[in-house]
Amino acid sequence: MSNSDVIVIQGSNMAEAHPVGFQWVMEAKRRGAKVFHVDPRFTRTSALADSYLPIRAGTDIALLGGVIRYILDNELDFREYVISYTNAATIVTDEYVDTEDLHGLFSGFSEESATYDQASWRYQGHRQNQTTRDSETQRETAAGLENESHGAPVGGETERDETLQHPRCVYQILKRHFSRYTPEMVERVCGIPQEKFLELAQAWTENSGRERTGMLVYSVGWTQHSVGVQYIRTGAIIQLLLGNMGRPGGGVMALRGHASIQGSTDIPTLFNLLPGYLPMPHHADHPSFDDWVDSIRHPGQKGFWGNARTYGVNLLKAYWGDAATAENDYCYGYMPRMTGDHGTYQQVLDMIDGKIKGYFLLGQNPAVGSAHGRAQRLGMANLDWLVVRDLFEIESATFWKNAPEIETGEIVTRECRTEVFFLPAASHVEKEGTFTQTQRLLQWREKAVEPPGDARSELWFFYHLGRIVRERLAASTKPRDRALLDLTWGYPTHGPHAEPSAESVLLEINGYDVATGRPLSSFTEMKDDGSTVGGCWIYTGVYADGVNQAARRKPGAEQSLTALEWGWAWPANRRILYNRASADPDGNPWSERKKYVWWDAEKAEWTGYDVPDFEKKKAPSYRPARHASGVEGIAGDDPFIQQGDGKGWLYAPTGVLDGPLPTHYEPVESPVRNPLYRQQANPTRKVYIHPINTLNPSPPQQHSEVFPYVFTVSRLTEHHTAGGMSRTVSPLAELQPEMFVEVSPELAVERGLDHLGWAHLVTARAAIEAKVLVTDRLTPLRVDDRIIHQVWLPYHFGFEGLVTGDAANDLFGITLDPNVLIQESKVGTCDIRPGRRPRGPELLELVVDYRRRSGDLSHRYPPQVTTDVADSSSDREA
Repeated sequence: MSNSDVIVIQGSNMAEAHPVGFQWVMEAKRRGAKVFHVDPRFTRTSALADSYLPIRAGTDIALLGGVIRYILDNELDFREYVISYTNAATIVTDEYVDTEDLHGLFSGFSEESATYDQASWRYQGHRQNQTTRDSETQRETAAGLENESHGAPVGGETERDETLQHPRCVYQILKRHFSRYTPEMVERVCGIPQEKFLELAQAWTENSGRERTGMLVYSVGWTQHSVGVQYIRTGAIIQLLLGNMGRPGGGVMALRGHASIQGSTDIPTLFNLLPGYLPMPHHADHPSFDDWVDSIRHPGQKGFWGNARTYGVNLLKAYWGDAATAENDYCYGYMPRMTGDHGTYQQVLDMIDGKIKGYFLLGQNPAVGSAHGRAQRLGMANLDWLVVRDLFEIESATFWKNAPEIETGEIVTRECRTEVFFLPAASHVEKEGTFTQTQRLLQWREKAVEPPGDARSELWFFYHLGRIVRERLAASTKPRDRALLDLTWGYPTHGPHAEPSAESVLLEINGYDVATGRPLSSFTEMKDDGSTVGGCWIYTGVYADGVNQAARRKPGAEQSLTALEWGWAWPANRRILYNRASADPDGNPWSERKKYVWWDAEKAEWTGYDVPDFEKKKAPSYRPARHASGVEGIAGDDPFIQQGDGKGWLYAPTGVLDGPLPTHYEPVESPVRNPLYRQQANPTRKVYIHPINTLNPSPPQQHSEVFPYVFTVSRLTEHHTAGGMSRTVSPLAELQPEMFVEVSPELAVERGLDHLGWAHLVTARAAIEAKVLVTDRLTPLRVDDRIIHQVWLPYHFGFEGLVTGDAANDLFGITLDPNVLIQESKVGTCDIRPGRRPRGPELLELVVDYRRRSGDLSHRYPPQVTTDVADSSSDREA
């Protein structure tokens, strides 16, 4: 970031939520970079930016689409980069029909399933890839997470027009798709004045190209939307058009908030991924090991995922060791299988319906930290048993006696069936191991102090739980128990409590040669014959030469700015992904100022300031043989080595479930009609039709005026996530002692709200109360010829701790992005009224009254397909 010439921060309050990383934004600004902040609320990030753009929550695609149109209309794209390194020149089948012609839908849409058949989106001359599951199954299993890591299936050879004039080349499709995203439309949708929009677009383009690069920064302010994946896609399109990917000071930085969020997707706590972004097998689609492997490597396409068999064999060997042999497909039969949606929100609804008996909670506090808090608490109240491991007695451990539903009578303590086991956990300073942070950097942490009393690490807990279960099953002859009994479980332990060695686990993750025990130095050393073991192929090298590379802390003054000896970044200690793109097609730096990696013709190898993200000896002039695939299919000027065609995708011919191009849809709860298309919200969004999941109406539904205001949430520097680790710490509790809501002076007058007085906010799910903070940090926005008011809430409060308050997440319903099944919990609609909320049964009566006034008392879900709402039937036919 310190090398950036422009930094656009959108969907993040980086200065307050990521203050340590924000130092590099300030360093870039000191060097002359322009900093822009786009946010519904003026924050400390805004105060330090060169320019602040207020935006209506949930409309980021309209703003970014406007930037794309500005780039294309003025021919400001980095043309040589775009032609060589993206799919701009690739020709798309004539079956493709855009949203411009279908009122906000793409070709292939099925109203019955609310999914797309992606066949018409494919490249010219390609057949539909038969390994792609149907879109409905893809949505149920969050298949977009797989595609984020290794690219959707697409043949490596494509028809191209490098003049970019063919009417069906991606470049021309892009121009047509974003043609309506004018500065006037941006203002109409987002509420951003045209002059502010043009200031951003001009600065972003002027600070990109051969000599300059720009950085795009986002956080969960982008991801937690029903179109969150498409937000990120839109940002990536801009960065590809401007030649900012793979270059110093460029790229897209996804900020990770705490501990090891990046690590928990690399070595995942997700239901549909395995370590290293290998997809979890699906019971119907992957009955055999070969079926599973072929669904990852997609025979015929380019890239390093052609080695998927090697990665899979090494993972299975890490799990089952000597028991995993070629004869039994390396114990593939032991692998769990997905049958559908096993995500957290489906689980909660299944708890309410009595389908789940027991639950483990580790590092999560869904009672106040997840969307639709009431559903979370009622679900946990319907379990047989619940295990909570945490530092403090969090709300998810005490809901049965202290939740708001005790007052309303929905949970009766003496009748609550759930037996709760609360187990004290060690904190991050009381255990050893690695964190993986924002830039994929693994950093080892030493144990600073011993955990108090009975507190134990997660490693200790799961190792000994597994040991005890395996001892109890030792005499079993049942086939179902072999998967547990054959696990490799021989980790060395130390100390009075037999703590497993975290370094031994890191070594297993790194991988080693079975015969010699030698740690592997690179994933390229992995074999697919069972002679090597590796628990996460992208982490191979973190224990190279038997040295814990993550523990390195060589001072910055003693090495280059790239700092290759501070920690270890996956893969292969590369600090910038796809850095082959920092050189031109011939291997020369685009400019001396932005020199990063380049081809050394004398040594016939790639070199530079970073580890090249490319085969070291593959010359820029290398061209693969016809029909070559895998690594051999990557040409010497194909920098995007994980993609099936080696190119950065401006257009996604498959794999993105809600469309090949980003499209502005309104949030599922919105006070306004979509000004761009007849289709109101994301038509493919994941819905949960359940009596508890009533949503507020939005246009074109009637009665949306009952919930006229937009609310959004984010974090405070002084508190941490749902507050379990900070509301129990007296200095932090003193700094931010109360739940509050920020409102503009105009809204305060409109609704009779007093500064530092009480207000309560109401949705179709809940009503919560908060102290009022009247501030001009929130600007009323003129949107489509009406004034839209937004209010802001912190999401850190709950009913336990030194300071307490109602939980903001109680206000949200459950609607998910179709690609990755993340919830829309950054925008909703509400009403706000002066005074404290009612208590007990009167609280339920208030919510029921709002539901009655907003339609009816039956379960309601806004229609997924709204394109039939037109000015006239003949217009629709046209």
